[in-house]
Amino acid sequence: MCTRYALDITQPELKEIIDIAKNAPLTTKFVDTHARPLITDGEVRPTDIVPVIAPNSKGEKCVFPMQWGFTARDNKRSLFNARLETAGEKPTFKDAWQSRRCIVPASNYYEWEHFKSPDGKVKTGDKYAIQPAGSTVTWLCGLYRIENGYPVFVVLTKEPTPELAKIHDRMPLMLPKEKINDWINPSSNPADLIKFALADTVAEKA
Repeated sequence: MCTRYALDITQPELKEIIDIAKNAPLTTKFVDTHARPLITDGEVRPTDIVPVIAPNSKGEKCVFPMQWGFTARDNKRSLFNARLETAGEKPTFKDAWQSRRCIVPASNYYEWEHFKSPDGKVKTGDKYAIQPAGSTVTWLCGLYRIENGYPVFVVLTKEPTPELAKIHDRMPLMLPKEKINDWINPSSNPADLIKFALADTVAEKA
């Protein structure tokens, strides 16, 4: 599952997105009420406020600050990922799956190797930085909704490729840049876009 990713403000495409979010009135409101900064560079963690791509009220692609994590239905915990296989059915995610989809721009995401020790217990190993092969920007697919007047998001995860399965049993859903508009379009069918998910990745120890 994806609970860490990175932003690299030296990447021109990411810097442009980050600059838009920095100047958004909603960012000022977020910072004032949450007493937390907009993350613009380095490692991103759950509950952080970050730039996210989603449609505005006119259906146009825009950049918004959003906080990472849905409040669970029991109001006692936060959810940071949604399983691709069940997002369209689970009460917590199904409305967002149908009409409130977003893209989370990143330079890469992080995953920790999970393996079984001789005693059968699952252990955590090395940390890996992972991104689509040949890419400098990683477009993570997410869902968003409004909680208490502020947008929040989760990252969608799926079964890993054979190579990434050696590291972890889940990976984020990632799409090529040319599919961003289709993914965030409330009128599109997200199931039709899954076939475009990126599978060729590069993983390096972080």
